[in-house]
Amino acid sequence: MNEENITVFIYGSLLPGHMNHHVVAAYVISSRPGRIAGRLVDFGPYPALVRDDKAALEGRSVRGMWIVIDRNGLREMDRLEGFSGIDEDNDYDRVWTADAHQAEHCGWVYVWDTSRGYPPIMEEYWPTFYFSKMGAE
Repeated sequence: MNEENITVFIYGSLLPGHMNHHVVAAYVISSRPGRIAGRLVDFGPYPALVRDDKAALEGRSVRGMWIVIDRNGLREMDRLEGFSGIDEDNDYDRVWTADAHQAEHCGWVYVWDTSRGYPPIMEEYWPTFYFSKMGAE
């Protein structure tokens, strides 16, 4: 793999068929399904992934997709997620993680450190929850 390529776990609006996929679509070199430790909260039109003590205690995980992108794609994702840098005040933080079932698969993921008071999503896969939610409205 080219050293300029970067692996990122996506789990919400960046997934194919969702409202922000256009942000990464042109930069995706490859993709594969995956799962990481954490839990989702409902921020409205998209989720946030929380990796906190509650998620760990409950053994929660989130299904999504590992994508390989180039540096330009990562820059676009940082812009969308409000990530300015490791030591900055960010909307989402970008942290390094490994797949819950295949630890050799690892990369970046955008997370919140707390739920910020938003309701939990009991589903492990955002599209399942989102389509159910949209059907109920």
